[in-house]
Amino acid sequence: MKTDIEIARETPLKKIKEVATQLGIPREEVQNYGKYMAKIPIHLIDDARVKEHNLILVTAITPNKAGVGKTTVSIGLALALNRLGKKAVVALREPSLGPCFGMKGGAAGGGYSQVLPMENINLHFTGDFHAVTSAHNMITALLDNYIYQNRNSCIGLKEIKWKRVLDVNDRSLRNVVTGLGGSANGVPTETGFDITPASEIMAILCLASDIDDLKRRIGNILLGYTYENKPFTVRDLGVAGAITVLLKDALLPNLVQTTENTAAFVHGGPFANIAHGCNSVLATKMGLTFGDYTITEAGFGADLGAEKFFNIKCRKAGLSPKVTVIVATAQSLKLHGGVPEADIKQQNLEGLKNGLKNLDRHIDNLQGFGQQVIVTFNRFATDTDEEIALVAEHCREKGVGFALNTVFAEGGKGGEELARLVIDTIEQHPSAPLKFTYEDSDSVRTKIEKVAKGIYRAGMVTYTTLAEKKMKQIDELGISHYPICIAKTQYSFSSDPKAYGDVKDFELKVRDVVINNGAEMIVVIMGEIMRMPGLPKEPQAKHIDLVNGLIEGLS
Repeated sequence: MKTDIEIARETPLKKIKEVATQLGIPREEVQNYGKYMAKIPIHLIDDARVKEHNLILVTAITPNKAGVGKTTVSIGLALALNRLGKKAVVALREPSLGPCFGMKGGAAGGGYSQVLPMENINLHFTGDFHAVTSAHNMITALLDNYIYQNRNSCIGLKEIKWKRVLDVNDRSLRNVVTGLGGSANGVPTETGFDITPASEIMAILCLASDIDDLKRRIGNILLGYTYENKPFTVRDLGVAGAITVLLKDALLPNLVQTTENTAAFVHGGPFANIAHGCNSVLATKMGLTFGDYTITEAGFGADLGAEKFFNIKCRKAGLSPKVTVIVATAQSLKLHGGVPEADIKQQNLEGLKNGLKNLDRHIDNLQGFGQQVIVTFNRFATDTDEEIALVAEHCREKGVGFALNTVFAEGGKGGEELARLVIDTIEQHPSAPLKFTYEDSDSVRTKIEKVAKGIYRAGMVTYTTLAEKKMKQIDELGISHYPICIAKTQYSFSSDPKAYGDVKDFELKVRDVVINNGAEMIVVIMGEIMRMPGLPKEPQAKHIDLVNGLIEGLS
């Protein structure tokens, strides 16, 4: 089997204006970034068409560290729908440099189901991540300057809530002190860095409806509190317009193509374990404007990505999927069935059967949102026919659709069984209207309890003194109607990354609560999850190189 990057290089690419015109986008509206990438202006979004067309969510069971291939399946499903004569596009998140150089090596799909040009997408792409990083840190610099200039004044700040971001994995930056070296170098301050996908600016970019909404949200960002305990925002700093200028191009969705030259919108990149895990609303709506079917994915397992997709993105953008596809792999199922990680590539029907309890939990949760669910088995080379048959029979007994896919090895052809089932389900048994986990009017504590106990099956939720203080501030600010965005490990329903399977009745501890007043959501940090990841012992960066003018090591 050829590597991802070899397949990507061998794929003849169409000029991006040709891809755009085939989709129905006027050539004169395409803003080229080289030959094969472009940005598309948001005035082309047609809300009437958005409501008419079919949105498909791809999510997954709780993953192992290698993942389950959601992005690959999302792309493959779009390819397969197009092969069957449907007009389909895929709308995905942009990869982050941190994981690309840390563990993953890339996040543009895999095998014969990729978005291209993958080297560009996995690296600097159209500069959106850099724009978010620059905008976030520009606010920090301007805030630090305000504090410095007013250090001996009554209009200074007593509490700062805004940190810095960088799109790298660097545990050493989690907690730092700035302003050392004397009074000419600023005011000494304890602060830290999050990774760029966790930036509130990233969330705002992905939730904004247009440039005016972007500016409004930026202005509302909570930076800290005055000595009179009043909130201090970017609007109070007087720089909302300047930050919007830095983001005006980044707001536009990016158009690229797949390994079969069909259109793909790749835009925005919040992680689902520490942020809301969905691509931009604008890219999704652009896909729905120009495609009859739009496939999008939400990060990590359904308990994280899909929950936030429904309770945050769909709630705020008025979106509602016609069907949800849940990706399962034999390896992840066996891991959740008690098979040691070193042995999950070997056949173990008993372990696989035990792991189906994890799949069932996700199915039940998705059905609780009113979703019609399809399970797709993402086949790996080590999987056996007996394992596939066991999962297929289980899904039949549970009354949910099942389809095998081999899109990694065969591209669109390997997803035709899944595509036919998706079409049939949408036409005959589409999802019911969305049912949210909680009401806007619920308190933040009630929202946390409903997600923790209803989605994760926790037995108890406890709170640190800091979290209690933050929830009181939320009530005082009158923003308890915001949805919540839980940050916790992606490897378990609990906050313990090694508690696999159908774990329930555990304690969840809320360590901190972060007010994202511009993104209009409340980030709830559980357990030991870090918003700035560290690098593994063997970073993928050690395998990335430029050899004879060609990039190696991305996947």
